[in-house]
Amino acid sequence: MSALLVEPLDHSSVLLAPTPARWFDVACDRWQELLVDHANCEKKAASTALSLIFAYAEDSLLAERLSRLAREELRHFEQVQRLMRELQVPFMRLSPSRYAEGLRRMVRTREPERLIDFLLCGALIEARSCERFVGLAPRLQPQIGHFYAGLAQSEARHHLLYLKLAEQRAAASGVQERLRQIAEVESELATSDDDKFRFHSGRPA
Repeated sequence: MSALLVEPLDHSSVLLAPTPARWFDVACDRWQELLVDHANCEKKAASTALSLIFAYAEDSLLAERLSRLAREELRHFEQVQRLMRELQVPFMRLSPSRYAEGLRRMVRTREPERLIDFLLCGALIEARSCERFVGLAPRLQPQIGHFYAGLAQSEARHHLLYLKLAEQRAAASGVQERLRQIAEVESELATSDDDKFRFHSGRPA
């Protein structure tokens, strides 16, 4: 399979640990299940952006930026659905992984810390997605690989958007320390043994 050139964000600047090699091995073997969960992830990403728009309706800049993001996530969902039809991948119901819920537990309850934490979680999720798309692109069949190479660029932009929105709403001290705290939890969720295989699961047990 020909190599795919992808130039995403520098993951080392935000992710504290790389995805285990075994996750990529299992993803290549279970690529059909991967596509199904990927479609779910795109829907969830759009839903998250919309929920923030509703929760912080007074923040017009946030609403404008996340509205565009939500539309792009839904387009990605449609593209994954079309790819599943072309490759004859049947729909299957999948239970969610521990990943999103584990990050959600890190979100503080007071404002503006709550919004900042949601945005930082979004930045880390997009960064992890980007890292995995980059790793998957040269390993999967070309029809999926080229698609994932393109998505990596989108996830890099989404990561930077969430991070910028968080920085704009944080105190003068910035968000780097809080980002590091949440990133520690994210790295544990993404790399430790996991009894489920999902797009954002940990190392398959």
